[in-house]
Amino acid sequence: MSDSDPNFDDPNFADPALATELLVDGFGRTHEGVPPVVAGLDTEELLWRPDRDANHIAWLVWHLARQQDEQMAQIGDTASAWRSGEWARRFDLPYSPNAHGYGMTSEEVGAFTVADSSLLLDYHEAVHDLTIGVLRRLGTDDFTTVIDPNWDPPVTVAVRIVSVMDDAAKHLGQAEYVRGLLERRR
Repeated sequence: MSDSDPNFDDPNFADPALATELLVDGFGRTHEGVPPVVAGLDTEELLWRPDRDANHIAWLVWHLARQQDEQMAQIGDTASAWRSGEWARRFDLPYSPNAHGYGMTSEEVGAFTVADSSLLLDYHEAVHDLTIGVLRRLGTDDFTTVIDPNWDPPVTVAVRIVSVMDDAAKHLGQAEYVRGLLERRR
């Protein structure tokens, strides 16, 4: 067990329900941050890239939701919102339906299109609902379950959840930064 892996078996550890509420709060902060980052932007602004190799706001929001969706669905042993809600069809992207953004080339990011922010917001809302549902169903023993033994130390559910939340927050911050650059251009 690493320093970053909470020991839920330790009697000195706070109530595991508190850990769940902290995770709900953490994901809630990203959830609250997504609408303002796309608010009032037209399609051209959502797809604006500071340079030809940069990510744009729409792709960053989609990717933060996609990575969260797939990983939280895996943890919850359920279908992702992307698959169960026909989001792949709704977005109609030029990617495989399994794509989530990891490892995409600059050209692939540039091929991303979206008509307006409502589709991004609706998808992120569905992902947030899935995430909160998964978190609320996890029991104390679930947090310590090893889901990737290929690391040293092995990755537990708790560590993966923190990683997913961290990744989403970083991508939201990147989208906020791009929005700031966009606003300075106006």
